[in-house]
Amino acid sequence: MGARMTDAPALPLKLFNSLTRSLEVFEPVHPGVPGDPAKPAEARVYSCGPTVYNYPHIGNMRAYVFADTLGRTLSYKGYKLTHVINITDVGHLTDDADAGEDKLEKAAAEKAQSIWDIARHYTEAYWADVKALNIRQPAHWSIATDYVPQMIEFAKAIADRHCYELDSGLYFDTTTVADYGRLAGHDPALLKIALQISDRLRNVPSDLSDAELKTYFYSAVQDFIETVEEIRETSPAKRLHSELLDILRKLPEPASPDFTNDFMKLTERFGKFLERAEGESRIDPVDGKRHPADFAIWRKTPPTETRQMEWPSPWGMGAPGWHLECSVMSEALLGFPFDIHTGGIDHREIHHPNEIAQNQAHSCSDASGARIWMHNNFLVERSGKMSKSSGEFLRVQLLIDKGYHPLAYRLMCLQAHYRSELEFSWEGLGAALTRLKRMVMGVERLKAQHLEASSSQWSPAYPAGEWTLQKFKDAMPSGSIEANNLLQFDREISNDLGAQSAMLEIELVLGPGAKKQSASDRLNTLAAIDDVLGLQLLSLSRADLRVRPKAATITEAEIEAILTRRKEARAAKDFAASDALRDELVAAGVEVMDGDPLGWDWRLNAD
Repeated sequence: MGARMTDAPALPLKLFNSLTRSLEVFEPVHPGVPGDPAKPAEARVYSCGPTVYNYPHIGNMRAYVFADTLGRTLSYKGYKLTHVINITDVGHLTDDADAGEDKLEKAAAEKAQSIWDIARHYTEAYWADVKALNIRQPAHWSIATDYVPQMIEFAKAIADRHCYELDSGLYFDTTTVADYGRLAGHDPALLKIALQISDRLRNVPSDLSDAELKTYFYSAVQDFIETVEEIRETSPAKRLHSELLDILRKLPEPASPDFTNDFMKLTERFGKFLERAEGESRIDPVDGKRHPADFAIWRKTPPTETRQMEWPSPWGMGAPGWHLECSVMSEALLGFPFDIHTGGIDHREIHHPNEIAQNQAHSCSDASGARIWMHNNFLVERSGKMSKSSGEFLRVQLLIDKGYHPLAYRLMCLQAHYRSELEFSWEGLGAALTRLKRMVMGVERLKAQHLEASSSQWSPAYPAGEWTLQKFKDAMPSGSIEANNLLQFDREISNDLGAQSAMLEIELVLGPGAKKQSASDRLNTLAAIDDVLGLQLLSLSRADLRVRPKAATITEAEIEAILTRRKEARAAKDFAASDALRDELVAAGVEVMDGDPLGWDWRLNAD
């Protein structure tokens, strides 16, 4: 069979770290003992889970497809994976900062139900979506309310040096830790300077001549350029500094004939910059807060309110802040430091910077808690139906109700890089389903070829979920088409989870260029790839992908009966009757596929 792939060099896994804004080689905190299978290298990952006050929409679920792909890749690379996903069942306000109501308390009041029943119902709904999308179970589902005693102890440990108490709760002083906001690329000092620029340009002495006024404006701008340059190198927000400097440096000297016009352009651009900079921080004011970015780690129950979820604490009856929960649970289950923290890109602005601040305070260091912070981008849906406030928002169950297999959505997510925006459309989902069907049909053909050649059903070299790169290397001959396919797949997936490119190897293995290779070897290659992508290509059938739309008015038994009558009409050359029966099925939402062993499929309609 020739030389094995064993000696082929292993490619390092490179991941984009939001904290450093760069690709980094993954090096585990717990490297294990090389050569000792009893002490493998570990990968410890924490993913921010859902707040279970409502059903998750498909944009929420993109984050878990991404985290699952990361976990599968780490397993395939040979790491012992410990993955934690939390369930937030208390503490998350309707605003991600410190404003609004607790989402679960609000939902319970609106539905006149127990908050515990609300949490249980939506947790189970989320778990159903996890299963539908073939997302692997993590090592731990950490439920926030199970860790409230540890949260109180964590808060007590940092309160004296990093917190202050107000009537509304215990607040974290963000100036007590180094580089607060570095993850988000925010810099409170820069925002303060920008506000000072705004004040100075507005508050102009009234007795200046036109020439003096130009000199005043020019001098003010030059002073601020100097100040911004002084703090730029030590700032966590160099991008914003460069943007502000670019705006300020556009102003010519006062004697220039273009000064007035250019100054007007400067003020317009500066106003937009300031509006965006303030908007990015998204911090609502709370009476008594020392700094706008300070946040609550314990929220007291107001004397006039009754909460279903509250606990006694040194700061009074109340509930933990949302940011505190993840710091406590990640440390409790993974230890500090751990390897990777994941979440949606919206968490990069407030939630994760606040987690990092708490982790720094608790560890008495500048360490962020996790070595690498990873964030998936948004799923964009132009109709506005993504939002949970829009009524019938886009859920996984809605896709199923319309006749789309949920793994078509998983494939749709994998077709775009996790750090890129992904635009959702029904046409795009339909195209993903068609692609998935073609892959499954290709696998079915290979299984049939293997059965014909060997008179036995194909069985994989390793069970699903147990493939690793090393196992594949040990099994496959070096230089074979399959080995080359897997090596190319490894190159793509090792480059910051490039699943969108890695998936092309599936079509190459199924394509005519590989037809001289044995069906068994090709199937094993697909099994190894699918262990990472999670599309269930080796276990799905085309019939599995035929999902009955909720609006369908005809049963499968009725369809089969009509098809039998149509077959009889065609045999009798009664083509008028045959066409009428086809039209009857089309009107019922059924696509008749003459010559196809499957016979028929549902006609998908997203309206």
